[in-house]
Amino acid sequence: MRRAAIAVAIGCGIAGAAAILVAAYFAREVVVPKTLRKEDLEIRRVFHDADETLMVELSASERTTAPGRYSIWFANGTGHACIGEIVSSDDAAGTVTRVVERVDSGDLWTAKAGIWSGYVYSTPEPLGLPYSDVQIPVENGIAPAWKFTPTDASRDASTWAMHIHGLGGSKAGALRGVPVADRLGYTSLVVSLRNDRDSPASSDGRYHLGQTEWRDVEAAVSYAVGQGAHQIVLFGWSLGASIALQLAASSEFRHLISRLVLNAPVIDWSSTLLANARSGGLPGWVARLGLQMLSSSRMRWITGLDAPLSFHALDFLARADELSVPLLVIHNEADRSTPFAISREFVSRRPELAMLLTFPSAEHTQEWNSDPDGWDAAVENWLLNVPPSSSIFL
Repeated sequence: MRRAAIAVAIGCGIAGAAAILVAAYFAREVVVPKTLRKEDLEIRRVFHDADETLMVELSASERTTAPGRYSIWFANGTGHACIGEIVSSDDAAGTVTRVVERVDSGDLWTAKAGIWSGYVYSTPEPLGLPYSDVQIPVENGIAPAWKFTPTDASRDASTWAMHIHGLGGSKAGALRGVPVADRLGYTSLVVSLRNDRDSPASSDGRYHLGQTEWRDVEAAVSYAVGQGAHQIVLFGWSLGASIALQLAASSEFRHLISRLVLNAPVIDWSSTLLANARSGGLPGWVARLGLQMLSSSRMRWITGLDAPLSFHALDFLARADELSVPLLVIHNEADRSTPFAISREFVSRRPELAMLLTFPSAEHTQEWNSDPDGWDAAVENWLLNVPPSSSIFL
């Protein structure tokens, strides 16, 4: 009996230690920047059809058979191709053939695998809009940004749009919102953030889920104000939406922020991370232990964070009453990374300010990709018809 009790105790101790290790791994996965992604998309064939249109044959999946415009990164991220409409599919062979709209870089003909992406534009040039490179002074140095001036010189360019990318991405991911801003006569600034490979790293080299990154965007807003901006519209993608909410609630320039366009927003980081853990098969209590590590100053030796995360400060379900800016929330119900239910609940808490639009994408932040024309029209219509925050007139 005594030996059995000892064995049980040892077994429980081992299980507890394993759970702590898994929780620590989960916590670090949340905040440690990723430099490489696995090229898990098989590129079966690249060829010209009878009309000399470039085509690509891919392994069929829910992603590669989705309607719309997408891209493939290949050759360890050095190659990029924009992928358009579906031409044919072969259920027996498990393949789908799509149009290659353009190849921005790399040799697609020799590529055997890649990464399916929503980044239709890898650089500003394919947009065909005038732009310049600008440098934004931030906490740890200089953050590069792309500035787009309106193509219609008769429009008042004193409204500026800030385009903010998501976690683990780059500023190229936010280029999808620029054409709408240009049509409305806005000056656009597509910004970079600490730890995104374009901008200087933070002192700890860790993501802070918007808790500190919003300061980099505030620096970009300060630059815009210095260049004559009178109103600011924030376009936020995923983490970028979380940053936009932080700015609207806390920035010294919040009186100039007139509207928010939030695409697949992370509104409550705690709920979002727990949902991701569940979908990955991680027990909830282990994931919650990981979140406790991220929010504990004593556990910084595990997480590598200079300062613990405050999940209360990152919860805009709880902070919804602090907002006074009109918001357009764009999300798809099948998003597996950022739960749609959180967006729906958020909008229901501030119905006088917020509007929810759904798009039929199956992937995170690919609402635009599933219907680019529909996305552009919906956002343009909302920005034209929803009055800006009254605080900008005070």
